[in-house]
Amino acid sequence: MVTAVEVSRWFVGSIDREAGDSITHLKVQKLVYYAQAWSLALRGEPLFDEEIRAWAHGPVAESVYREYEGSSWNALPPPAEMPDLPSEVEEHLSEILGAYGGMSAKQLELLTHAERPWIDARGDLPPEARSSNVISKRAMAEYYAKLYAEAEGGEE
Repeated sequence: MVTAVEVSRWFVGSIDREAGDSITHLKVQKLVYYAQAWSLALRGEPLFDEEIRAWAHGPVAESVYREYEGSSWNALPPPAEMPDLPSEVEEHLSEILGAYGGMSAKQLELLTHAERPWIDARGDLPPEARSSNVISKRAMAEYYAKLYAEAEGGEE
């Protein structure tokens, strides 16, 4: 199993900077979330052990927050070294980057805010309220498996 920080470093290092792409702290958090959610839904197992929390600006892995804390809204520099991940993990992350990487950080934030796992974890909190509520792995697995089944034209 890999760590959330390793996943984040892979995303930060895999952005196509030559094409003018960049990645911010906010965006990498959402990519890490979707990597975990789709691993749970499609592979039936978590990508990493760490819990993801329902913060005001969307899902957050706290270790990833600490990794990039202080970067504000600025583009993140490439990591000094790319993590050595198993090929099946890199393949999964490539699919996530292909599906979500073209979206802006704000688009990804709005997308997560419209989906049940984040909504349910936040409960009745006001939009900007602080929260350390966990987005359950079960909620992610069920929600994204259902989305996948619907996209495939079948039912779970």
